[in-house]
Amino acid sequence: MSETIRQNQTDSQSWLAVGAWWTLLLLATVFILVAYGDHLDVYEVTILFITGFSMAWLGKAWPPFRWHALAVAILSLFALQRYGGDLSMAQQDGWLNYILASQSAFMWMSAFYIAATFTYFGGLIARSDYTQKLGSSFAWIATTMGMTGLMVRWRESHMLGSDIGYIPVSNLYEVFILFCVVTAMIYLFYERRYKTRGLGGFVMLIITAAVMFLLWYAFDRNAHEIEPLVPALQSYWMKIHVPTNFIGYGAFAIAAMIGVAYLLVSSRAEKNPQSHFVKSMPSLAAMDDLMHKSIALGFAFFTVATILGAFWAAEAWGGYWSWDPKETWALIVWLNYAAWLHMRFTKGWHGRPMAWWAIVGLFITLFAFLGVNMFLSGLHSYGGL
Repeated sequence: MSETIRQNQTDSQSWLAVGAWWTLLLLATVFILVAYGDHLDVYEVTILFITGFSMAWLGKAWPPFRWHALAVAILSLFALQRYGGDLSMAQQDGWLNYILASQSAFMWMSAFYIAATFTYFGGLIARSDYTQKLGSSFAWIATTMGMTGLMVRWRESHMLGSDIGYIPVSNLYEVFILFCVVTAMIYLFYERRYKTRGLGGFVMLIITAAVMFLLWYAFDRNAHEIEPLVPALQSYWMKIHVPTNFIGYGAFAIAAMIGVAYLLVSSRAEKNPQSHFVKSMPSLAAMDDLMHKSIALGFAFFTVATILGAFWAAEAWGGYWSWDPKETWALIVWLNYAAWLHMRFTKGWHGRPMAWWAIVGLFITLFAFLGVNMFLSGLHSYGGL
C-alpha cells in the first residue's frame, strides 16, 4: 500500500512539473508574440509555434531538457541585460567578456566538451561510475554554454545593425557549433534512455574533433566574426532547413561512433568476454539497436531537410534541383543511408557489416558537409573555407 502511495505521489509531482513546463512555454510564446509580433511574418510565427510544441514534447519525455532550456533562457537573458543594446560591452563587462558573450560561451563549450571526452574515457578505464557521471555533467554544461552562445550571438548580430541580424546558422563556424550541440543533445537523450554512459567517450570524441576544427577556424581564419548574410541566405527557409539538416548529421555521427565502439567490443569479446571493457560497455545487441535507431532518426530528419532545401532552392535560384555539387552529395548521403536501412529491414543485416557501413557513412557525410565546400564549387560556395 505504501509503495502505491509513493508511486502516486511521484506521478502527481511529475505531472505538476510537466504542467508548470507547459505553462512557462505558453507564457514565453505569448510574450514573444506580443513583444515582437510586428516583426514576425507568418512563416516565423509558424516556426515559433512548431518550436514551442517541440520543446513541450521534449520536456515531457525528457525531464533534464527542461532544466537545460531554463538554464539557456536565464543565461541568455542575463547576457542581453548586461549588453543593454551596446555591443562594446562585450569587452567592458566582466560577465560578458569572460563568460557570456557568444565567443566566450563558445570557448567554455569547447573546454567542457574536451573535458567530457577525457572524463568519460577516464571513468571507463578506472571503472568509476562517479567519473563517468561527471563526464555527463561536463557534457550538459558544454551543451548549455553552446546553446547560450548561439542565442547571444543571434542578438549580437542584430546589435550590429537592423539589416544584419539573423539566426546564427549561416556559415561553417556557426553550423559546427550547432553540430556539437545537437550531437551532444541526441547522445544525452540516448544515454538516459539506455541507462549507460559507456558510449559517452566515443561520441564526445567526434564532438571534440569538431571543437578542434572550430578553434582553428576561429583563430586562424577569424571565422567567429559576424558578417552580413549573402542574399541567398536571407530567407526564412534557413531557420528550418539548417537545424533539421544538422539533427540528421548529428544522428549519423553518433551511429558511426557507436559503430566504432561495437567493433572494439566485439573484437575484445572474442578474445576475452569477461574483460572489464566488455562488461563496462553496453551489450552488442543494445549497440546494434541504438546504431539502427540513430540512423533511422538521422535519415528521417535528413529527408525532411533535403525537401526543405529543394523549396529553398526554388525560391532562391528558380529551380528545385540543379545538380549543384552540394545537392548531388546530399543525394549520395541520402541514398547511402536509405540502402543501410533497406538492408536492415529487408535482409536483416546487423552487427559488424552494419557497423563498418555506419563508419563509412560518416566519411561520406563529412565530405558532403565539409569536403564539397573545400574542393568543389557551385551555388553553395558561400559556405566555403
